Amino acid sequence: MIKKELTKHIVIIAPPMASILDIAGPLEVFTKAIDYIRDYIPAIKESYTTHVLSVDSSNTVTTSSGLPIVCEGGIESINYEVDTFLVAGNVQGAPENRIPPLLLNWLKDNVSKTRRVGSICAGAFVLAEAGILNGHRATSHWRVCDKMAKLYPEIKVEKDPIYVKDGNLYTSAGISAGMDLSLAMVEEDFGRNIALEVARILVLFLKRPGNQSQYSKTLEYQHCDYEPINKIREWIFEHIKDDLTVEILAEKSLMSPRNFARVFLREMNITPAKYIEKIRLETACRYLVEKQLTQSQVAVQCGLKTSENMKRLFLKTYETTPAEYKRKFRTSLV
Repeated sequence: MIKKELTKHIVIIAPPMASILDIAGPLEVFTKAIDYIRDYIPAIKESYTTHVLSVDSSNTVTTSSGLPIVCEGGIESINYEVDTFLVAGNVQGAPENRIPPLLLNWLKDNVSKTRRVGSICAGAFVLAEAGILNGHRATSHWRVCDKMAKLYPEIKVEKDPIYVKDGNLYTSAGISAGMDLSLAMVEEDFGRNIALEVARILVLFLKRPGNQSQYSKTLEYQHCDYEPINKIREWIFEHIKDDLTVEILAEKSLMSPRNFARVFLREMNITPAKYIEKIRLETACRYLVEKQLTQSQVAVQCGLKTSENMKRLFLKTYETTPAEYKRKFRTSLV
């Protein structure tokens, strides 16, 4: 039995129609941490107690998939000191117009009393509506980040990261990113080794960093109906390690450099140089993890020429080095 004073109470708030994995994913992370500490590191006396609570007194909450979950009670039933609370969400319909006033009032009353406050996926809209994220950096599922930025201009919305920590405020991207956020919290509380063991138990990546991109840049820019640009995009992939100047690309597209740059920006909503940089960076990430290559070889194969160029680009984009990225993502199977 865990002594109350040695327990960190983790509360996951389950609004109606929340995504079930937004609830079950973090719950599994914290539960597996409890099990691992109890079974393998009994010298650590502190652990977690997890709670899944509804907004009102309902014991059953219907999730967005239609599968109901049973809660232990509502948020007003709390009679313990909350260490961390996470608000689950549902990307299919950001809830800014359907947030129960009871939840907003409870959040406003309790945010200053809680060590960590967070959200999973579109649960960030709940924190935003309560004013908790004003003046802070935050993220959500990439599909609703633009909407959140428009509705809540006082929040610095970051569309790319899988999770963002700003002070004691934590927001994550969609669905499985809630598990990455929860693993980061386990690491904060009990160290990297325990977080990695929990990740292994759950057969997850060995803890993705928060600034890891939510989605593929290759997929992001695939939507183009203009065939000349589609063809040159495919040619870029095949010649990623070559010099790819606007002049070369324009010649391949049978356009003048000025017209090519204008058309590319119009169709892709990004300049040719920025596009190539993003594709090279994504390719470098993949090669570091999947191929038996040195950093210098990866840099050459991706067209970044030198490992120093690649390092500068990684630091600028991910705030980490290629070596650290490789260490975090590479598995023993490679």
